[in-house]
Amino acid sequence: MTAPIPRDIPDLPALPRTAPRLLPSAVPARAVVPPVRRPLTAVYRLALAVLATAAVLIEILLGSPTRVLSYFVIQSTAVLALVTFASARRAWTARHPLSGAVTGAALLYVVVAALVHHIALADAAPAYAVTAGASGDPAWLGLVAGHLLHTVLPVAALLDWLVLTPPARMHLRQATTWLLYPLAYLAFTLARGELLPGSAGRYLYPFLDVARHGYRSVLANALLVGLAIYAVAVLLVALDHTRPKTRFRL
Repeated sequence: MTAPIPRDIPDLPALPRTAPRLLPSAVPARAVVPPVRRPLTAVYRLALAVLATAAVLIEILLGSPTRVLSYFVIQSTAVLALVTFASARRAWTARHPLSGAVTGAALLYVVVAALVHHIALADAAPAYAVTAGASGDPAWLGLVAGHLLHTVLPVAALLDWLVLTPPARMHLRQATTWLLYPLAYLAFTLARGELLPGSAGRYLYPFLDVARHGYRSVLANALLVGLAIYAVAVLLVALDHTRPKTRFRL
């Protein structure tokens, strides 16, 4: 026999209502924000890539390809050409931009090459040049290529970063990673000098000339340059996070 069901059921305590807590999403913001085509940006970056490629090719045609391609300014300009060409294609096809680590590295290297040239090499004695040029080559061609490499292209890359690139895409931890290539280049240029003992141009840069200054002075110069590169990298990261967050649709 079952107990009778009571007519009045006592009031049950109300369950506390809590607002659902949203968990942080691991999906980056750029994955949900649709990209847009930026044709003017693509045209500017394509022109920058073409100029960088032309400057490198002119220097190769005027001198020995293996020697020309061993210069830091040539290598950094070639990297800039590849990065800006890829960035131009992404801007034209409405794809997400390249990583700030990649574009920041390309910008850092061409800026450092320009600063080293104008501060330490422009007034060097004997005069510094990537290629001396053959007797039949027009002198103005080498001057144009040098001006492009050391002034026009770094300024154009800075303008692209300041005006056409979204801010806050670089990080301080990347500044240390960007030093790996200059360190590798230092090892390369010193090894190259040791493997070419009888060559007059065995060392490409005067401040890295072991035959003239010795390893102690050269390593001290390399340390100063490395600290300067790191300082420029930190400055770029700081400026990247202080630029206004304006969306450019050019």
